[in-house]
Amino acid sequence: MSIIGETSTHKARQAPNDGQMVVAVTAPLSGCAALVTGSSSGIGVAIARELAVAGATVALVARSRDGLEAVAREIEAAGGRSLVVPADIAVPGGAAAAVDRVVAELGRLDVVVNNAGVALPGSMVDAPESEWAAMIEVNLTGLLSVSRAALPHLLAAAEDPLRGVADLVNISSVAGRRAPLGAGVYAATKAGVIALSESLRQEVTARHVRVGLIEPGAVRIADSELRAAQTAKVDPDATPATGIELLAIEDIAAAVGFMVTRPRRMAVNEILIRPTEQVK
Repeated sequence: MSIIGETSTHKARQAPNDGQMVVAVTAPLSGCAALVTGSSSGIGVAIARELAVAGATVALVARSRDGLEAVAREIEAAGGRSLVVPADIAVPGGAAAAVDRVVAELGRLDVVVNNAGVALPGSMVDAPESEWAAMIEVNLTGLLSVSRAALPHLLAAAEDPLRGVADLVNISSVAGRRAPLGAGVYAATKAGVIALSESLRQEVTARHVRVGLIEPGAVRIADSELRAAQTAKVDPDATPATGIELLAIEDIAAAVGFMVTRPRRMAVNEILIRPTEQVK
């Protein structure tokens, strides 16, 4: 069993000054299990930290075992708990196997954050279809597969008196609302996430599973696989966000934390977050 760390009511949170995790006493998700896809880098790491701060045991799901283990060590050092689950949600059966392992080892599933994503901007004329397929497989099919596998467990958690509610949060993009030039397929996948989230919300909200949608604008992600994919295809200095103060990954994580720690009576269904100076 690869759970890291010990149970504690004192959980880690991100310090505002130096980026290091420090101990806090509040733990609204104490006793809960959370799963975060794409949690080996970038926004996913920040979300995992945020949920550990809130007291959850966090299942870290991504393809990179090394990356996941580094995040797990950070959570452990701050007094939190995590479970490393290397998995590729884009391959058939990969998402279901990951969810099954999490539930088998942690005994429950209260929060799921579908954060994994691929961005390969390219024109409709020139971009290879293999890149379209990669985005669809992760951004849509992978998200659907994780959600379907997790939903029975989230519905069960919502009936548990521990919280009486469960949360599924999907990370989309402002591109799903306003498609940028040269990224049509990526934008289409993110628009699909928006539509899927609203339909699923209507399906399960009466059973106290809250479906949340986060749509980030331009985020500074120097170390993430998503950013690496973007810079491989386009000049980052040519994006509409040039010259503005970008969002930090912790800004997106804070929005997730806000969503999943609301009282049972309250569902925050959608948060669109742009840098203050971002026009498009």
